Amino acid sequence: MKLILKNSNKLFDTTQNEVVKEFVKFIRKQLPLQKDTTVTFLEKRDQSMTTGVRRPNSEIFVLTSKRLLIDVLRTLAHEWVHEYQHQKMGLKDDQPIQDIGGKVENMANALGGIMVKKFEKEFPKHENALYGEHES
Repeated sequence: MKLILKNSNKLFDTTQNEVVKEFVKFIRKQLPLQKDTTVTFLEKRDQSMTTGVRRPNSEIFVLTSKRLLIDVLRTLAHEWVHEYQHQKMGLKDDQPIQDIGGKVENMANALGGIMVKKFEKEFPKHENALYGEHES
């Protein structure tokens, strides 16, 4: 599985970019994907997303503007879980998903939060990067 990160060099400083790459390695071990996946970091959200969205063709979009890195990574993990649900659990793009309180969304909320907490405990050296303000 190939992973493409778009705009990470543009929207994050060097330290934050290294943390993002380390986090991606970490979540790939937690929930491995089979298909090539693209993660695009955005300065501005489009109309069809809040802080992130998973789209067909294994595309993940994550908002970075005026957010702490820890929150950006939580969104990335959440959308990664959605991609995992599609690739490994048989969720289809044409299946309606209950946005708030549904099983699919609750799984992404729970596992996304767990992955961020595990990463934070395993890599305490990144605390400053995770909680320092990030302006793009």
